[in-house]
Amino acid sequence: MANKRNTFLLVTISASALIMTSCSSSDRKKDLAYIEKPVEQLYNEAGRSVDRKQWDRAALEFQEVQRQHPYSEWAERAMLMTAYVQYKSRQYAEVEASAGQYTALYPSSKSAAYAYYLIALSHFDQITDVGRDQGRTELALSALQDVVRRYPTTEYARDAELKIDMVRDQLAGKEMEVGRYYLKSSEFLAAINRFKRVVDEYETTTHAPEALHRLVEAYLSIGLVGQAQAAAAVLGHNYPSSRWYRDSYKLMEKYGSKQS
Repeated sequence: MANKRNTFLLVTISASALIMTSCSSSDRKKDLAYIEKPVEQLYNEAGRSVDRKQWDRAALEFQEVQRQHPYSEWAERAMLMTAYVQYKSRQYAEVEASAGQYTALYPSSKSAAYAYYLIALSHFDQITDVGRDQGRTELALSALQDVVRRYPTTEYARDAELKIDMVRDQLAGKEMEVGRYYLKSSEFLAAINRFKRVVDEYETTTHAPEALHRLVEAYLSIGLVGQAQAAAAVLGHNYPSSRWYRDSYKLMEKYGSKQS
């Protein structure tokens, strides 16, 4: 009987919680139901929600501005603000949709730069660690470069350039992780391809010195001494005080002593 009473109690509590949630949801919809208002009033209400950091409510209110006054200049502003508050609430797919719609409808607007910037930020914020797939990182790089290409003199471009350096370092880090795995597995040609990509495409990142050292290791492992010497020379010329050059120098000395 005790078990039955407990089960009944749990069911009752769950049902009560469901009713309360439904009422809350209904109340929210009622608050935002279609009530015709002057556009300034609608926009100001959305602005107050932004001030209170009620991002979800603000998004609905800005969308209401667009719905009730679709051809006004307020609708244009509201569309961009919708993307902004969606970004603040981390609704990244919605950001891309709203900001993308803005750039499609208002490509020559001065605010289009910010719309492209929001799209780039939404990708950037979703970058994962190097142990995972870097598809989102590639999208972030492309979107950030788009901002710089389209609006090179804006503050958004300046910030995008800083983030591009971070994104490139992330992509180089992924190449290094895969390259090290191949090197450890004695798949030397596959490792060389990864390290060469870092040297060729991400030469300004923090991973370039290690990539050159790993090339020395990989080349020596398959007897390509000339290529190892060339990689070590580049490493010594560009990063003479790095630990990676010291390690490569020791490797080359050790290899030379074996030969003699």
